[in-house]
Amino acid sequence: MALISVSNNALQNITAVPASIPSGALILIKSITASSSASIEFINGTDGVVLDGTYSSYVFKFIDIHPQTNAVLFEFNISSDNGVNYNVVKTTTAFRTLHNESDSTTALTYMSGDDLAQSTSWQALSIANIGNDADQTLVGTFTLYNPSSTVFVKHFISNCHLYTHDDFAYSAYVAGYGNTTSAINAIKFQLNSGNIDDGIIKLYGVK
Repeated sequence: MALISVSNNALQNITAVPASIPSGALILIKSITASSSASIEFINGTDGVVLDGTYSSYVFKFIDIHPQTNAVLFEFNISSDNGVNYNVVKTTTAFRTLHNESDSTTALTYMSGDDLAQSTSWQALSIANIGNDADQTLVGTFTLYNPSSTVFVKHFISNCHLYTHDDFAYSAYVAGYGNTTSAINAIKFQLNSGNIDDGIIKLYGVK
């Protein structure tokens, strides 16, 4: 293993970090704003989207996803053929926490009905129904690891927080893997019914 050295004697005098030292920075690749959109799609090589071996992991930030239809789920699927088909086999696990505005109900629950077992179905990330009142939205983070690998399965982890149609605060945790050694080169986010009225999804590469 090669040793990396910095020639400056004092930390305050360092003006540059060697390129071979990982910085851990998030590099913004693409930002897409919904406007009555059926879905938001990121396809490698399309409109500046990078979803390949450039970075070892990719982070998606969901910012105030607001549905047109009341009481709907936010979900995703992945593709290995540049978005022609979103049918990668997935195995997932899901749990959620909740608390309502009246302070009468709380829970921490494994959601066996929301996980997948070797399925090509769309995976819900909200694990509860988002409301479409003017102030109700979903926010969250989704990380996809090493999507260009042709050796390993494709792991992902998601954490979303939402304001539900019945006035609950929900935190939804979903993780799993796309059970394929083919490279993943596209991902799509949508609601299980109706359009995304408003909201932003940002794609970052982890340097």
